Amino acid sequence: MKSKIFKAPSGAEIPFTELGFGTAPLGNLFRALPEEEAQATCQAAWDAGIRYIDTAPLYGLGLSETRINHFLRGKPRDSYVLSTKVGRLLEVCPPDQRTGIGKFFDTPSRREVYDYSHDGIMRSIEASLERLGLDRIDILFVHDIDVFNHKTAAARDEKVAELMKSGYGALVKLRDQGIIKAFGAGVNEWEVCEVLAKQGDFDLFLLAGRYTLLEQEALNSFLPLCEQRKIGIVIGGAYNSGILATGAKPGAFYNYDPAPQDILDRVAGIEKIVAGHGVKLVEAALRFPLVHPAVVSVIPGASRPQEVALNMHTLGADIPSALWAELKAKGFIRAEAPVPHGLERGGK
Repeated sequence: MKSKIFKAPSGAEIPFTELGFGTAPLGNLFRALPEEEAQATCQAAWDAGIRYIDTAPLYGLGLSETRINHFLRGKPRDSYVLSTKVGRLLEVCPPDQRTGIGKFFDTPSRREVYDYSHDGIMRSIEASLERLGLDRIDILFVHDIDVFNHKTAAARDEKVAELMKSGYGALVKLRDQGIIKAFGAGVNEWEVCEVLAKQGDFDLFLLAGRYTLLEQEALNSFLPLCEQRKIGIVIGGAYNSGILATGAKPGAFYNYDPAPQDILDRVAGIEKIVAGHGVKLVEAALRFPLVHPAVVSVIPGASRPQEVALNMHTLGADIPSALWAELKAKGFIRAEAPVPHGLERGGK
């Protein structure tokens, strides 16, 4: 497994494995996962050499963090890199009022309360440390401070103002005290990452779905800023919530909803070129974002050991340079997007 030592602007050195482990599925995302299957999936990721694990209180309303506690117990603390998130507090509620009904199954009865204040962040990390059974976390991401979750730009901007006025001080304090090594934001939109990067001393961003084989608008200004400031990027949602894994078939998902026709048409065009080079769409999609110099890891999820094996196999595919050249020539990849040179084989 390839790894990359990320030197944060704060001075911390964090060893990321190229492939990380996104643990939303451990929170019973879309289906209730038996405990033994959850632990077997964690073990499969560990056995594959994956040492970067990302979680959040939202994932199963604490369940993902609790399951990671079970798995990591007894492992040397410096043998893995762990990130979790702040911005949501979990409060006890009646079962019919819990967050994530129809999305997360068989979880504690908790509901989310957005809180980007100093006290909210301190309360959130205290609860996460308790669930994880740890006394420090490598990376803390401010979770979902974007339009996708707060519905309007005005509401998002209010949350950003709350963070920078209040919560930001807590992040700096936690980093200065060594409780975390680095902090950033985990969001669905690159634009708010750019706003935060210009207003504060952020180390990393977890960007879900906004720098992919399908979308490269982040190259306009955000990713160049990250290169200039030495800010790292973790890529989530490399498949744009499904369509770059399934292909442009009826019912394919894009941004968590059925894909519109223009997206289906664009993906069909990409898929045709990729197939012409003997490569699967999912293989090109997982490899593409990792080539950018700011990107430190990509984190597909897995809920079964077989899915971990599939992720490893996908990343290890041979991809000829002619594929990337044709995608650029036909306008599916932006001209300035970094691409591999020569025959690229990942996963080593």
